[in-house]
Amino acid sequence: MAKESSFDVVSVVDMQEVDNAYQQAARELTQRYDLKGTGATLELSKKEGSFRIEAPSEFVASQVRDVLATKLTRRGIDLAAVRWADPQGASGMTVRQSGTVVQGIDADTAKRIAKDIRDLKVKAKATIEGDKLRVSSASKDVLQSVIASLKERDYGQPLQFVNYR
Repeated sequence: MAKESSFDVVSVVDMQEVDNAYQQAARELTQRYDLKGTGATLELSKKEGSFRIEAPSEFVASQVRDVLATKLTRRGIDLAAVRWADPQGASGMTVRQSGTVVQGIDADTAKRIAKDIRDLKVKAKATIEGDKLRVSSASKDVLQSVIASLKERDYGQPLQFVNYR
């Protein structure tokens, strides 16, 4: 019998690159003429993997988010990896907004990916292993077609395909 090939579907974000993008965005906030005196702040909690924006208005908060998004994309971080909550009013007529960096595939998304693989009607088996998904098959061509079909779909977070063997 032929040896079975497999690959893992994961969703990981390099937190060092996120930190570098945060440092650049924070520096730009202090230097950019339209954001300089507004009192807008941007914070990153590396431990929790979350951002926090505090600004005098929703418009300024969206400007800060745009600056951060620019720095993240230049660093190779997919913007789908950050989930932003709705802006909330805070004391002193300010606005707070928080965002979290998505790490790993949650159970619901993993089940949806596994179901989509089964719906392809190919000879491939998907098993959920914690926060990743292992797809295995006897044919490498089948695995390539599974990767191609998963890249076409949107699961609300970036997916990477690793350990292809």
